[in-house]
Amino acid sequence: MRIQHRTALALACAVCCGAPLAQATDNASITLYRSDNPDLYASNGNGNVDDGYAVVREQRSVTLQAGVHDIVLGGLPNQLDAEAMALGFPGGEAKVISQRLLLGQGANAALTGLTGSTINVLGDNGQPLASGTLLRAGDEGLIVSSAGSGTTLVRNYAAVNTAGSHLAAGSSLRLRVDAARSGDTTAMLSYPTSGIGWRAAYVATMQPGSACSMQFESRASIANRSGSDWQNAKLTLIAGEPNFAKSSGPRPMMMMKSMSASAAAEPMPVQSSLADYRSYSLPAPVDLPDGSISQVPLYAARTLSCERTELYENGSTWTVNRPMINAMEINNNGGNTVSSTLKFSAFDSLPAGYLRVLTADRNGVPQFIGEGRINDTPKGGDANITLGTAFDLRGNHERTSFHVDKAGRNMDEAFRITLTNAGDHASTVTVREHPNRWRNWTLTSSSSKPSKQTTDTLEFKVEVPANGKAVLDYAVRYTWTADDDPQS
Repeated sequence: MRIQHRTALALACAVCCGAPLAQATDNASITLYRSDNPDLYASNGNGNVDDGYAVVREQRSVTLQAGVHDIVLGGLPNQLDAEAMALGFPGGEAKVISQRLLLGQGANAALTGLTGSTINVLGDNGQPLASGTLLRAGDEGLIVSSAGSGTTLVRNYAAVNTAGSHLAAGSSLRLRVDAARSGDTTAMLSYPTSGIGWRAAYVATMQPGSACSMQFESRASIANRSGSDWQNAKLTLIAGEPNFAKSSGPRPMMMMKSMSASAAAEPMPVQSSLADYRSYSLPAPVDLPDGSISQVPLYAARTLSCERTELYENGSTWTVNRPMINAMEINNNGGNTVSSTLKFSAFDSLPAGYLRVLTADRNGVPQFIGEGRINDTPKGGDANITLGTAFDLRGNHERTSFHVDKAGRNMDEAFRITLTNAGDHASTVTVREHPNRWRNWTLTSSSSKPSKQTTDTLEFKVEVPANGKAVLDYAVRYTWTADDDPQS
């Protein structure tokens, strides 16, 4: 039994030989799945950061002893799935008998990664308190085993140093293996973990001129809150939404760089299909320190054509199972605001993420004018986002007439939309209406010709002069049969 004065409590237990620590090698291979949890990407690090999902494959250098013995693999994430971990020896040098995961959490997270390694424990004045193999780091203190001196629990200490091991936060995996022979070898470790994920981050800078054009930059934002660090990791990003049976399964601002025709093109991720999803293999290894948000290019920057719209919309697309013949007005939920929208065609597969839109002010400084979400969009598909509410434009929607002829099985409804513009420049406002009292309807009159007409949508392009107003009047007739509404 050994006693440390004032700083340690002796334990009456047998001397325990320390398990060798298996060191991680660089160049881990990580497959990352998308996560939209805002806490994972928040700069303050608060909130729920155990979302996300990744599958990690890494090599570990291991020193084996012939026969049954224990080894420790440190520096593992805190949120990994212990039930899905797998360790193998490609050369068949050993087999795993059992394994135990030691979670590195709180103040002892970094020390947990040193489990099985030789450490020196120091006091406030630098005096040695204990030396030997670290068996456990927990709230109760450090359990240190030293050959010939027994096992010591050190509760109050100032520092811990180690000469040959990498001090890394995270959990540790203690394995009992049966080795055919002694010697150094390489083990392959794979495991899924949460606390790490990715999502797309896009920036569009509107270009000057009357035509809608924008410089478009695509990046992948990678958040690591797993409790583990990776250096020179080879990353594959998965776009799509696999199903996760377990509940634990899974918008930063960017600087724009000018496009130069003479600049060498950066290597971009290699895109391919993976079952029903898309994968992006990054061309170069990436460092992923714990508590970091990294960004890597997803596509090369390019100039895209687009469409800007000032939209005043009333109603929505929905279907009723019988004609709505009551006099209550059901198509007046647009309020008086006019929304500013942006639409463009996807030049390639665009994974879900957030698009920030900038435009230059009168001094040429790019300024933020709105942000919206882009859902998974295949090549050639349309991406639509709402940038915000137009400051100078307002709309007013009123019903001007309504009449039902039950015997004739028809009804007429008319509306007036008044648009005002307090700005110094004329604007074209798209008025979008949704006649939805019944599926059979016709436009009987309108003061402007519709620019678009579908089974559930009417659109009009209305020119609103500077410091002025414009009025749109239109009327629709609904018709039905006795089979459509037996009670009519």
